[in-house]
Amino acid sequence: MAFESLSEKLSATFKKLRGKGRLSEADIKEAMRDVRLALLEADVSYKVVKDFIARVSERAVGSDVLESLTPAQMVIKIVNEELTSTMGSTNTKLTISSRSPTVVMLVGLQGAGKTTNGAKLAALMKKNGKRPLLAACDIYRPAAIKQLETVGAQVNVPVFQMGETNPVDIARAAVEHAKKHGNDMVFLDTAGRLHIDPVLMDELKNIKSAVSPDEVMLVVDAMTGQDAVNAAKAFDDALGIDSIFLTKLDGDARGGAALSVRAVTGKPIKFAGIGEKLDGIEPFHPDRMASRILGMGDILTLIEKAEQSMDEKKAAQMAQRLMSNRFTLTDFYEQLSSIKSMGSITDIAGMIPGLDAKALKGAAIDEKALVRTQAIIQSMTVFERDNPSVLNSSRKKRIAAGSGTQVVDINRLLKQFEAMQVMAKQFGGKQSRRKFHGKKPGFPGF
Repeated sequence: MAFESLSEKLSATFKKLRGKGRLSEADIKEAMRDVRLALLEADVSYKVVKDFIARVSERAVGSDVLESLTPAQMVIKIVNEELTSTMGSTNTKLTISSRSPTVVMLVGLQGAGKTTNGAKLAALMKKNGKRPLLAACDIYRPAAIKQLETVGAQVNVPVFQMGETNPVDIARAAVEHAKKHGNDMVFLDTAGRLHIDPVLMDELKNIKSAVSPDEVMLVVDAMTGQDAVNAAKAFDDALGIDSIFLTKLDGDARGGAALSVRAVTGKPIKFAGIGEKLDGIEPFHPDRMASRILGMGDILTLIEKAEQSMDEKKAAQMAQRLMSNRFTLTDFYEQLSSIKSMGSITDIAGMIPGLDAKALKGAAIDEKALVRTQAIIQSMTVFERDNPSVLNSSRKKRIAAGSGTQVVDINRLLKQFEAMQVMAKQFGGKQSRRKFHGKKPGFPGF
């Protein structure tokens, strides 16, 4: 997970500060030295680190901090605010033109993930009520057009392609096609190179001149660290970019690109690619990312993921069945599926305040347990899911064979489910008694 090492080092630094009742300028100077080393090891640009430490130090040695009753918390607050500022302060939304279609030109080096993440972005816009079109302008990379058609089909977004003809003509024709067929957004999947060269830049300049895109979005790989920052600067100098899409932020990246690229280019990071699945995309919120880096979690993003993954009507029906003690293994299975669709357990846990990187080391075990539990429930008949009391020895053996598990795993699941039902019955009973007495359900005394 990106920032894991940086988070651990910063947490250790702040832990030392919390152990002191009062802070001196020497304490802050030592802490800033540790923060500087942590940022440099995370592959943050030297100039960005230098400017960041200067801003934090200037604020941290002020009387408001040194004379505070909780000076360590004040220092952490300052670091949090300056991290947020370095990454752009607030989330910036995608530019939407007043005249349809909105044209977004995706550019970047080969291997950064333009094609896959372009499809992710188109799918996100479709979910938001738009009618996007993907345009295949990469005629050089083998199977690039086929890949775009494949991911386009997976997210149910149409793909415009003209084979291996002039990319400028393809871009121009794609925009005209969108106007005629009611597509209000066009995402141009342009060609990349292993390195920046004049031929590539000239082609991109010609496409930009031909279609006047509303936004030129640079797709950069967070795993490449300072190379991502150098690429961003080169593209901005030569082409003029408007925004950045940071991919592979869930990988084993040190995180330096996210902290450097905004400061170096002055252009906002608008989206982050999380995972390989085509729904693995998040709007980039600098304040939330700063909170994650400092181990404060990210409750807002967790809530948004839950809202996207869980159908409101289904959730209400499930809650009602739970309250009336009619909660079945089928409901339990749907609940597990909703949790899984929110992302990996590690990612979800990382958004919960107070859980540091070390606490998540065993999270992969829980991930496997979810898969086993789902396999067990899928191997049951509908009757067995609704009436688990009929599960005798022979039925359990059949289910174990069908799910690749053991009878002991099935017994463990049934015990967990029974415990949940007991709790639900107790909770439902309390709510019913309150209703009987004419009180609204709630906490005791309210």
